[in-house]
Amino acid sequence: MENMTGIERQTSSPVQTIIETVKKVILTPTEFYRGMPKIGGFVDPLIFAVVLGFVTGIIHAILGLVHIGPVMSVKMALVAVIMMPVWVLIGGFIGAAIIFVIWKLMGSNESYETAYRCGAYASAVSPITALAGAIPVVGPLVGLVWMLFLIVTASVEVHKIPAKKAWLVFGIIAAVFALLGVGAKAGASKAQQRMTDLQKEMGITPDKDMTPEDAGKAAAAFVKTMQEQAMKQAEEQAKKAKEGNE
Repeated sequence: MENMTGIERQTSSPVQTIIETVKKVILTPTEFYRGMPKIGGFVDPLIFAVVLGFVTGIIHAILGLVHIGPVMSVKMALVAVIMMPVWVLIGGFIGAAIIFVIWKLMGSNESYETAYRCGAYASAVSPITALAGAIPVVGPLVGLVWMLFLIVTASVEVHKIPAKKAWLVFGIIAAVFALLGVGAKAGASKAQQRMTDLQKEMGITPDKDMTPEDAGKAAAAFVKTMQEQAMKQAEEQAKKAKEGNE
């Protein structure tokens, strides 16, 4: 990687270089971002992010196979391993574009390439946060806070944005993501519980294969229940609005 000296690059293998970069980002993030080259092309940070994405995909697959976190079949696990680097490849450029705009609005004079580099190297923590994510609530929160710290560090050391300003802006963004995550998780849990209840009502157990007819009935019942809940919520909101106007 380009943040190594010329001698290190000649004597270190690509794998060793990636490992050393991961150590620097995790152990000395301030020094890393302070010395990170702002230009030099997309190849090195891209390779770094994709490799870390592949490792993260393997971790998610293993956790899923042993029923820690989202349960996966072998086929799903293989898809996760293959697709994670692809998602990182595509998402990295999209995420960099978003954060580039945010940094620009905050007063940064750096280029899109620099923004991409900051985000790509922050992925060094993704394997650890993937492991931490196996712990309900606490795990995802640790990952979010750690990523927040790295982005703020990059804001200060690379983009020369005041620390107080960086913490305020990205802290608000992180808080919004945390609230959305909690809401989504709560909704998913309710939906899963409702589906489980419907299966019990229909006499479908985990050790019994679901026929296409059973699946159709369960899906129809599930959709009907969701529609009823949505209509009920709409009626309650309309009632509250009417009472407020009166």
